[in-house]
Amino acid sequence: MALTGNAIIAQSGGPTAVINNSVCGAVEEWLRSGADLGTIYAGVSGIKGILQGNIIDLAQQDQKKIAALRYTPGAGIFSCRYKVTDDDQLRIVDIFRKLNIRYFFYNGGNDSMDTAHKTYLAAKECGWDMRIIGIPKTIDNDLPFTDHCPGYGSAAKYIAVTVRETGIDLESVSTKNKVTILEAMGRDAGWLTAAGALARRYDDEAPHLIYLPEVPFSKSKFIGDVEKVYKQLGYCYVIVSEGIVNEEGEYCFAGGTIDDFGHAQLSGVGESLKSLVEQELGVKARCNTMGTTQRSAMHFASAVDANEAYLVGTNAVKYALADKSGVMVTLERILDNPYSFGLGEVELAKVANIAKKLPLEWINDDHNYVTQEFIKYARPLIEGQLSLPFKNGLPDYVRLDLSKGKVILD
Repeated sequence: MALTGNAIIAQSGGPTAVINNSVCGAVEEWLRSGADLGTIYAGVSGIKGILQGNIIDLAQQDQKKIAALRYTPGAGIFSCRYKVTDDDQLRIVDIFRKLNIRYFFYNGGNDSMDTAHKTYLAAKECGWDMRIIGIPKTIDNDLPFTDHCPGYGSAAKYIAVTVRETGIDLESVSTKNKVTILEAMGRDAGWLTAAGALARRYDDEAPHLIYLPEVPFSKSKFIGDVEKVYKQLGYCYVIVSEGIVNEEGEYCFAGGTIDDFGHAQLSGVGESLKSLVEQELGVKARCNTMGTTQRSAMHFASAVDANEAYLVGTNAVKYALADKSGVMVTLERILDNPYSFGLGEVELAKVANIAKKLPLEWINDDHNYVTQEFIKYARPLIEGQLSLPFKNGLPDYVRLDLSKGKVILD
């Protein structure tokens, strides 16, 4: 028998183009499951919003707007980056008691799964019977025990098309700027950077070189690689991850500041390598840093990715109502071609704060490109386009009324 009580859902970490699909899926599945269960709240701005009592009743929202989240980027119920303390956990459980919250769905990446796991343990310790399910998302694709993560396919698609278009631009214009360096996100894993390889159709087409965090980066070897391609083609297109490391395993370009989770703030790899190329080779270079455009491009999202993001949301609710708890929903690949997948689960303890690396066998022997095995893995994830509503020539994205259905805590 399912527990009688309310649910709450929250988002955490950096958004993806399709993160709101998961919220939409969870809310719609909850409301389909029966009003006798209770309502479904949202913690506005993630776990931090729950702690601050910033909670709304999503059942009171215009459900057409909830449905329109499937075509809206960003974090529809807002997000946060916040590391919970032991005292925070006790307060969270106390808030759940006051609102009779028996179901908690947390949509996020590695750190978010750690928060969900700690909340699961705190509720058990406090004797509050509830079901806690992690809903995966991250453009970095680095959650373990799932074939891939919702959000990755869309970001990979955007990077690939950016590489193809700017690669054609580089090749076709006769200027002095004949080396382009594209800086991609990826602190500890190179999945997103590697996706640029999907753009390449011909041997001489961009990208020509790819550098990933999984293998040590050498400045001297980098210059030799660029010089070799430049002499052969007269231009060179490079993709580099922000998280590349040296032989000692230290970040090559860390800003010196640390966030609440102990992560170094990374910046400047593209500009630094641009300067290095100009200094060492005497060739004008250009740096393109996409920043948050990689995770925001709903206008070019993958239909496969959006569909999977919705389904992990619906299945989170199904799992919880089937008395599962302390697990994260996973995606399990069945076939590459034609692509097919299934849904599974993994204990939160096994994914919390653990990053899945790109397999070393998917990186070439020269450590400057990926193999066909990676292409085979990634290509199905970028397939399909979404049909978006447009108004005045631009996508007509939705905004929830986050003041509506506001919950007042004693």
